[in-house]
Amino acid sequence: MFSSPPLACRWLLAALIVLVAGYQTARASDPVAEVVEPTVSPNDTRDYRALTLDNGLEILLVSDPQADKAAAAMNVDVGSSDDPDATPGLAHFLEHMLFLGTDRYPEADAYQNFISAHGGDHNAFTASRDTNYFFDIEPQALPEALDRFSRFFVAPRFNAEYVDRERNAVNSEYQARLRDDSRRLQEAIDQALNPEHPMTRFSVGSLETLKDNDTSSLRERLVDFYKAHYGANVMHLTVIGPQSLDELEAMLRDRFAEVPDRHLSRSEIDTPLVTDDALPARLEVKSLSQDKQVRFLFPIPDPQGDYRTKPAGYLANLLGHEGEGSLLAALRNKGWADGLSAGTMNGDGRHALFAVSVSLTPEGAKHIDRIQASLFDQIARIRKDGLQKWRYAEQARLNQQAFRFQQPGEPINQASQLAMNLADYPLEDVQYAPYRMDGFDATRIRDYLASMTPSHLLRVYSGPNVDGDDTSPYFDAPYTLTRLSTWPDAAPLDNLDLPPHNPFIARDLEVHEASGDKPHAIVEAPSVELWHLANDRFGTPRVEWRFSLQNPDASDSANNAALTRLLAGWVTDSLNARFYPARLAGQSFDAYAHARGITLTFSGWRDRQARLMGDVVERLKEGHISEESFSRVKYRLSQQWQNAPQSPLHQQMYRTLSESLLRPQWTTSSMLEALDTLSVDDLRDYRDAFLGDLYLQAMAVGNLDADLARREGLQVANSLAPRLEASDIPSLSPLAIPETPPTLHPHSTRNDAAVLRYLQGSDRSLDSQARLAVLGKMLEAPFYNQLRTQEQLGYIVTAGYSPVLDAPGLAMLVQSPDTPRKQIAARMDAFLNDFDARLQTLDDSELAPYRDAVSSRLRERDNSLGELTNRLWQTLAYAEPDFSRREKLADRVEAMDASTIRQSWRALRHTKPLTVSYDADTQSSDVMGLTHDFRPLPASD
Repeated sequence: MFSSPPLACRWLLAALIVLVAGYQTARASDPVAEVVEPTVSPNDTRDYRALTLDNGLEILLVSDPQADKAAAAMNVDVGSSDDPDATPGLAHFLEHMLFLGTDRYPEADAYQNFISAHGGDHNAFTASRDTNYFFDIEPQALPEALDRFSRFFVAPRFNAEYVDRERNAVNSEYQARLRDDSRRLQEAIDQALNPEHPMTRFSVGSLETLKDNDTSSLRERLVDFYKAHYGANVMHLTVIGPQSLDELEAMLRDRFAEVPDRHLSRSEIDTPLVTDDALPARLEVKSLSQDKQVRFLFPIPDPQGDYRTKPAGYLANLLGHEGEGSLLAALRNKGWADGLSAGTMNGDGRHALFAVSVSLTPEGAKHIDRIQASLFDQIARIRKDGLQKWRYAEQARLNQQAFRFQQPGEPINQASQLAMNLADYPLEDVQYAPYRMDGFDATRIRDYLASMTPSHLLRVYSGPNVDGDDTSPYFDAPYTLTRLSTWPDAAPLDNLDLPPHNPFIARDLEVHEASGDKPHAIVEAPSVELWHLANDRFGTPRVEWRFSLQNPDASDSANNAALTRLLAGWVTDSLNARFYPARLAGQSFDAYAHARGITLTFSGWRDRQARLMGDVVERLKEGHISEESFSRVKYRLSQQWQNAPQSPLHQQMYRTLSESLLRPQWTTSSMLEALDTLSVDDLRDYRDAFLGDLYLQAMAVGNLDADLARREGLQVANSLAPRLEASDIPSLSPLAIPETPPTLHPHSTRNDAAVLRYLQGSDRSLDSQARLAVLGKMLEAPFYNQLRTQEQLGYIVTAGYSPVLDAPGLAMLVQSPDTPRKQIAARMDAFLNDFDARLQTLDDSELAPYRDAVSSRLRERDNSLGELTNRLWQTLAYAEPDFSRREKLADRVEAMDASTIRQSWRALRHTKPLTVSYDADTQSSDVMGLTHDFRPLPASD
């Protein structure tokens, strides 16, 4: 709920497709549960302890001596499906209110100020059956953070003043999502389901649903809901930190012992999700974007009770397969689709939907009946030939490999997930449940298949060409729902098949000892640089490869920028069916375009990775660029760029900022205009020209030695035969904001207003970066508290450090559904004037926690091999790459005093910010034209 930038409250989480089986409702509540230990990955060296307090609160402690951050999360077994009929959105509203003061910490910003000042982040989300609160923080501040956090669940104030204010914030969140197609589609689907089912109700809340009525005030209903649904018996707490288990337990026993025991249990939903007479049915929904999609939905038992054997996951794997012979491969060959997924959604503990979703091309939208017939043909094939033990064993083997070499990830994310898992799985499976596959159960799989028939189908088409006979009540989505007796006859596509044995499954999984900390150049030829870091810290035999194919003309025009993206997209598209089994086996590949060319990324097991790399490069060089593949990629890019004005407004604001301050770069509108003129022959010619003038920059990080890295890297280099030198490639240049900057307006179709102010440092030196990083940390909480909590200008309010490469800057953004941009700008000015006065009296003791928070974050270790690789790879984008840059920057931060910060702020305030603003009355700017004369920001004074 609160972070910078904010994570949106995920109040439609239950609608997301889940590719593994659902959750287990039965919990280990007998006395034996306290001595059971979770099953953890052999790669997990942390210590675990589970305990249940006298009040019934279940707690999982994780001691990780290597953690640079501590984290905690509380999951409460209540969500939007528990909302009173008369007050939709109350659970979500309660989630907001818990942050706004408790008995011991009554100030509305006490919690967020403390978390921010100690290098942390915090958030929450309300799902259909869960509400999840979580934070991370510097380890030494964990006891005080837990003291503040615990009071949420003991004695929140529910201050009447903030009850009224926060309902406006919830309404702003609702307004900000009004044009989100995913929300609109889900609400339209809800109209086709059982209206008595609690998950089909409006869950966000608005000014209309959250208000006083004739019998009670909103605050009274809020307090009643809290007492009726929040209690220790339906709460599950996870705490992760570098402290010992005994220390962690001592921190929370007394603090959380006060959570009241109200003898609650999670509510059970008996109401069917779909009534017997509702199907078959066809639903058509109008989208605001240009995307076209069809979903085939089948009511099934919620697979949460079958998580140990995953029958629904087995079927999702077969129907969602993208390899040769698959349904998606056949649809792609016909030019009817460019994406397909399968899995479960809308699970309520007893009922769920199995969904097969197909992303359609315009031509595919004309053949939905044949696509449907092909789906049922594939389902029939699975019934006849697909229930085989070897297929299950292959999936189980891949799951076991993934679990064996599991990497921990961010503590805040893991704490949140573990707290939710405590509510849904027995203790022993809180880590293992997503991977567990105990045995092939053909009978249970057939039970699921029995529900996947034409008579049980809800077919949902969404696209911009739908008119709609009705409109959904809260998100205004036009839709037409037609109950059917039969479906039209249609012929399935030919050449469908089930996947064969996977030839990419790794066999050599030995972890080699390696202890490097910084990459070293192992090849430094005129046209090739190859960096290598051997590392075994994550305990996995995986390797991350990056190859940057750089061409001086890749972005010298909007035309070439579009062609570069077409070429990258074609490589991925043309290899999708062939290498989908490799992805399933843990070998991933991607190609993405950037300002200087195309980067090929490979992430996977060391074993068999070289084969994939060689095949990809060979396809890039020699593969036939077919008209069909070109058309798919061109259509996908066109849709992406056409939909850009419909994307969340705050994202558009930051994209406009980036387009104005970084070169070389082109706007999406200019690339879209260029794309319309391009043909397959243009792409074929461009490939030859692009590959003919290359400089190659590469990096290998992971469990491989220098000899193997050199050998595999040079195989790629020799195949590409680069001939340019680094000096031939244009540098990425952050631009300086001029003395009189223009005001920029994005091209948007959103209804909100927004203002983004950007204050830029005077140069790109480490000193400038350090000063603005600390100032950004100091801005975060007070900016949010004043403009979001106190003044209620909008739901999306953020401020903080936001560099463009190594060019330091401070970004401040407010997005509002009802406040005009001029008024937003005036309130931002007023805040900055108040902040001026605050900084005038800043002393070293007040500065210390912010300085320490920035330094701690800079010194944090990476949580996965991919995170480490991405950070090191990004370092090569700087004009002067330095893998010790973070440590040097942290040193500068730690040496800073209050006088320096005061001087830096005064200097910033004497420069004019670059402003990006928008409301429905603004005309979009020619960003490239207005910023054409911007000059590069100097490296130093």
